[in-house]
Amino acid sequence: MPQGQPTLVPDDGLTTAQRRRLPLLMVHTGDGKGKSSAAFGLAIRAWNQGWDIGVFQFVKSAKWRIGEQTVLERLGELHDQTGEGGAVEWHKMGAGWSWSRKAGEAEDHARDAAEGWAEVKRRIAEERHDLYVLDEFTYPMEWGWVDVDDVVTTLRDRPGRQFVVVTGRRAHPALVEAADLVTEMTKVKHQMDRGQKGQAGIEW
Repeated sequence: MPQGQPTLVPDDGLTTAQRRRLPLLMVHTGDGKGKSSAAFGLAIRAWNQGWDIGVFQFVKSAKWRIGEQTVLERLGELHDQTGEGGAVEWHKMGAGWSWSRKAGEAEDHARDAAEGWAEVKRRIAEERHDLYVLDEFTYPMEWGWVDVDDVVTTLRDRPGRQFVVVTGRRAHPALVEAADLVTEMTKVKHQMDRGQKGQAGIEW
């Protein structure tokens, strides 16, 4: 893909501009660091284009507030106040989803994941957001908390111009097959291998 030029121009009857506007299903997977960070960086670029952004965190504890959440929520406030950029919603599974306002227990994780996916499905059907960040969503798929076929069909056949990025290790082969863009983060080194724990400004 030299100088941003595609290696293949399909015979699909679309112009370059039309093809450029086609929505993408993206997957960030692999054992390396940076899958979620890359997705949140993408969300910041989308905000700058005026896109409506919905973030759904499926595994991380709601008590752990990552830096990207603060940044994107502040950008959402800026949009509300000035109209700049796009709207932002951020939802976490860990202590009950934002729309349900109910506290979760450890044994409720499977139920909460299913509830979160059901809400995402509703929003996709309504074409609610321009970009969906389904953070660490590969794990509920792997653990059987959500139906893989349902997820893949819903994401692949979503209506309108909705972009989706899914993060997490061990992405299901069916999701990888359905995706338009897949990036695998490969770990070469990590400071935790020598006993150094996460740091403010690096991990959160």
